[in-house]
Amino acid sequence: MERRDTEPGTIEREIHVAATPEVVYEVVSRPEHLREWWPDDAVLGEPVAGAEGELVFGRRGEAGAVVERLTVVEADPPRTFSFRWTHGPGEAATAATSLLVTFALEPTATGTRLTLTETGFRERGWEVAVLEERYADHVQGWDHFVPRLAAYLDRLAVAP
Repeated sequence: MERRDTEPGTIEREIHVAATPEVVYEVVSRPEHLREWWPDDAVLGEPVAGAEGELVFGRRGEAGAVVERLTVVEADPPRTFSFRWTHGPGEAATAATSLLVTFALEPTATGTRLTLTETGFRERGWEVAVLEERYADHVQGWDHFVPRLAAYLDRLAVAP
């Protein structure tokens, strides 16, 4: 996994997987696949621009569970899937209220180069301490979940 971060503004991770862009796109845009490598639960209908859903970390309704809303920004299979998330209840997903996650997929001779980018930390208007804390939390999160994504895709690529 290649890391290209700018403190504290943009998080970028790049991996190469043996799966085709079509398979990778499904894995980063469909709830049944998201649950296998990222949140404990995911709710999203068709992954099309404007669609809304939720990512649940922990067990919904239990103490400590975190439910994050998401709004799909771009759905261009099998090249790009992006969404805004972390906006509060009743807030529209805008640059001022949410973070933007983009999965860019590029076919290679042996699979797919996946570049994950998360932006919008500075645009949120957080105090410096809050900005640095949230940024560090997301860096740590992607450092944990991107290898899980790669491992899941590797399992799918060799599945019979």
